[in-house]
Amino acid sequence: MAENMSCYVLCDPNKCTGCKACELACFAEHNKKKNNVGYTVGTVTVPVTAKLYVTRFGAYCMPIQCKHCEDAPCLNACKKHAIYRDENKQVIVDESKCIGCKDCVMACPFGAVSILPLSEDGKPLVQKDKEAVKAASKCDLCKDIEGGPACVRVCPNEALKLVNLNEEQNAKAIATAQSLYDSRLS
Repeated sequence: MAENMSCYVLCDPNKCTGCKACELACFAEHNKKKNNVGYTVGTVTVPVTAKLYVTRFGAYCMPIQCKHCEDAPCLNACKKHAIYRDENKQVIVDESKCIGCKDCVMACPFGAVSILPLSEDGKPLVQKDKEAVKAASKCDLCKDIEGGPACVRVCPNEALKLVNLNEEQNAKAIATAQSLYDSRLS
């Protein structure tokens, strides 16, 4: 069994209604300090740029977000080393190193990486030619934010859950062993 596999957010598309509460919570959490975004109307002065996005397919909806792959194609594609694996095995983007080349966008098999405009202190960052400064953006599981992923915390239908593969595998192994043991007793 692999050790220290990364966590990711899993969605049950049977429960997701496409309300986009997860998108708004993600945006708000990541912009509280950086752009003074609050939880009330009138505090948003920058484009709403979440690190995930809700998509509809047929009768179902679900957010598209990073799976923090063990052999992450986005990380391998990034020539500037702006994408790295942190101490918790999560795949993280360092926006200050990103040049917006889009190699990571093309490499991600889930479509979970976007190139989005950056803002600071409530104002969009612009280059000398007045074009917006853009960088790769993807789910970081609300790294360094108390309480874990905001999307999971706010989902009104409990469609999202944080999955720790090590714990999931251990629970399955214990259940299988218990089942085998029980079957031998009967």
